[in-house]
Amino acid sequence: MKKLISTKMGFFAIVLVLFWLKTYLIYKMEFDLGVKGSIQEFLLFLNPLSSGLILLGITLFSRGRKFGRRLIYMHILLGLILYANIVFYRFNSDFITLATMMQTNNFGSLGSSIIDLMQWHDLLYVIDIVVLIVLYNKFKGNWSDTRIKIRKPFIILAMGVFVFTINLGLAEADRPQLLERAFDRNYLVKYLGLYNFIAYDTVQSANTSTQRVLADSDDITVVENYTKTKYAEPNPAYFGVGEGKNIIKIHLESFQSFLIDFKLHGEEVTPFINSLVHDENQDFTYFDNFFHQTEQGKTADAELIMDNSLYGLPQGSAFVVKGDNTYQAYPAIIGQRQGYTSAIFHGDGKSFWNRDEIYKHFGIDKFYHEDYYDMSADKVINYGLKDKPFFEESMKYLEELEQPFYAHMMTLTHHHPFTINEEEATIERAETSSNTVNNYFQTARYLDESLEQFFTDLKEAGLYEDSIIMIYGDHYGISDNHNKAMEELLGEEITPLKYSELQRVPFMIRIPGVDGQGINHEYSGQMDVVPTMLHILGIDAQDYILMGTDMFSEDHKDYVPFRKGNFVTEEFTYLNGAYYDNETKEIIEEPTEEMLKLKETVLHELELSDKVMYGDLLRFYTPNEQWKPIDISDYSYIKEE
Repeated sequence: MKKLISTKMGFFAIVLVLFWLKTYLIYKMEFDLGVKGSIQEFLLFLNPLSSGLILLGITLFSRGRKFGRRLIYMHILLGLILYANIVFYRFNSDFITLATMMQTNNFGSLGSSIIDLMQWHDLLYVIDIVVLIVLYNKFKGNWSDTRIKIRKPFIILAMGVFVFTINLGLAEADRPQLLERAFDRNYLVKYLGLYNFIAYDTVQSANTSTQRVLADSDDITVVENYTKTKYAEPNPAYFGVGEGKNIIKIHLESFQSFLIDFKLHGEEVTPFINSLVHDENQDFTYFDNFFHQTEQGKTADAELIMDNSLYGLPQGSAFVVKGDNTYQAYPAIIGQRQGYTSAIFHGDGKSFWNRDEIYKHFGIDKFYHEDYYDMSADKVINYGLKDKPFFEESMKYLEELEQPFYAHMMTLTHHHPFTINEEEATIERAETSSNTVNNYFQTARYLDESLEQFFTDLKEAGLYEDSIIMIYGDHYGISDNHNKAMEELLGEEITPLKYSELQRVPFMIRIPGVDGQGINHEYSGQMDVVPTMLHILGIDAQDYILMGTDMFSEDHKDYVPFRKGNFVTEEFTYLNGAYYDNETKEIIEEPTEEMLKLKETVLHELELSDKVMYGDLLRFYTPNEQWKPIDISDYSYIKEE
C-alpha cells in the first residue's frame, strides 16, 4: 500500500476508490431511488465509476506535485456537489438542476431551512478528505516533478467513456427511452449517477434555450388544437354567476388535505377550516380530491399553474428560468375583459422567486411585498412576516383597492421547517421520530387561526359578502423522507401509492349568491382553476391556451397529471410505471387499452406545455380581439414614499 501511494497513479487510484465508494454509500443512505432487482443495484454501484474516471482523470494532465493538489480539489468539489444534493433532497426528494442553481437569490430566505436539514452525521462525509490530505502531505515528496506520460490520462478518460457506454446500454435495456422521456430525475440518477445526470441536465438546458429561437407560429397551432379538443363546456348554473364580484384568493402554504378533520392529542388541528368544509349553510364547495401539480418550483409552480393553467418546468422554476416569457395570465385576462384590479400580498422580499419581474408579465397591477409591512423581528419568522400580522396589515391595502379586484393573499408561516414561537403554539407537537412532522401541526393550527381572524376582518370591512373566496393549498409540506414518521402518526404503511394520495391539497370556493355544494368528490388539480374561474366570471375559457378544464362542467376531464408523467383518476393511479387500483390498492397486472391511451395523453400534454414554455409560444398567439399583449413597462412594484 505504501509503495502504491508513493506513485502518482497509485494516489489517483486511492482517490478514485474513495470517491466511488463514498458516492455509492451516500446513494444508499441518503437517497430513496427505488432500486429494484440486481441490474438496478449493479448500475447504482457502477455509475460513480465513469464519472470518477473522467472528472478526476482530468487532473492527470497536471504537472508534478500540482497534480496531487488539483486531484484533492476536484475530489472536494465533487463532494460539495454531492452534499448540496443531499441537503436539497432531504426536503424536496429531488436533485438540484442547472435551473435550480440559477435561483441563487432565493438562498438568503432559505437559510433557516438549510440549517435545519443538516444533520450531525454529515461530518462523516469529510473523513475521506482528511485522509487524502494526510496521505498527500506524507507521500508527495516521493513524486517526480515531471508530467505523467500523456497516454495515461487519455487511457483513464477512455476507460471512463467505456464504462459509461456499458452503463448507458444496460440502463436503456432495463428502462427503454430513459433519456428521451426523462420526466423523473430519480430514474436518471439511479441509472446514470448524479454527476452524469448533471451533465445530461446541462445539455438539456442548453437545448431548451435554443427552442425559443427555433419556434414559430405553427408550433402554437398544434397546442391550440389540443386544448380546444380538451375544452369542457361551462355549467350553465355557474357561468357568469361571479361577474363583477371581488375575488380573494388565499394561499395555504404547504397545507395538505389530510390535515382537514385530523385530530392530534384529541384536538382538531384546523377547527376553522374544518368548519368551512362542514358548514351547514354550505357557503363553500370543497373539492376533496384536488391535487397539487407542482415540481421543483413548489410555491412558484403553484402560482404559475393557478394563474396560467400551464405546467411548471421539469427542471427548476419557470418563474426564474422563463421569467421573461409571454404570458396570458388570469389577472391580465380579467383585467382587460372586466376591468379587474389585480394585487398580490406577500410578506417577503419582492425578488424572491423573481416575483418582481414575472408578475409584470402576468399583468399584476400591484405587488405588496415586505416594503409595505412592519418587518420587525418579533413579527418575522423563517421566510418572512408571520401570518397573523400579515393578514392584519394587509387589510388596509385591501380596502384601498379599486373594485372589482383580484387579491392573492400568500401565507408563509406554515413552511418548512415549521417553526413557531412557543407562546404562539396552541396545540402540542406530534410525537414521532421526525421533528419536521412534529412541528407541522403547530404551524398548521397557527395558519388556521390566522385565517379565522382574516375572515372576521373581511366581514367587519364589508368585503366578505360580495367577494368570491377561494382557498387552496400550494404543495406538500411533508416529503417522502418522513414516511416512517407519517406511518407512526397515521398508523398505516406509507406505500408509494399512499404517498401519492397524500398529495391532495385543499381547494374550496364560495361564490356570493350561489349555494355551495358542500363536499365535491370530482378529481381535479391546480391546472383546472383558471378555466373554472373564467367561466364563473362569464368568460369563455375556449379562447385561451389552458391545460385544465372547468371543475363544475359536466365535461370536466377528471384525470390529474403530475409533472413526472404519473397521473390519478377516480378508479386508478399510474405511478412510476405501474397502474394501481384505487380501491384495492393492488397493482393492475394487465392495464386496459384505455389506461395505456390515457398515459400517452398525459405525456403528450406535458410535452405540449413544455413546448409552450421553452419556445415562448404564446408570443405567437392572440386569444381574441379584446386581447392586448402585456407591456411590462406599465408596471412597477417599488413602494412610493
